[in-house]
Amino acid sequence: MAACEVFEVDINSPEAILEKRTYTVEDIQIILGISRGTAYKLLEKKEFRWFKIGSTYRISKNSFDNWLDKMM
Repeated sequence: MAACEVFEVDINSPEAILEKRTYTVEDIQIILGISRGTAYKLLEKKEFRWFKIGSTYRISKNSFDNWLDKMM
């Protein structure tokens, strides 16, 4: 029987966040190093795509990453 390696990844680590298709507001806070309030202000500006599921916001990773690239 072949040995199996197990890799543990902290789901809040930058590496794990980059594998997602959508970001959360908390992800945006971590990526940009900003406060929660500032992250919500960015959503209000509608500079990248996002949607709401119940009371939770999901930000399009592709749209956000493109916006961030243009800002740099």
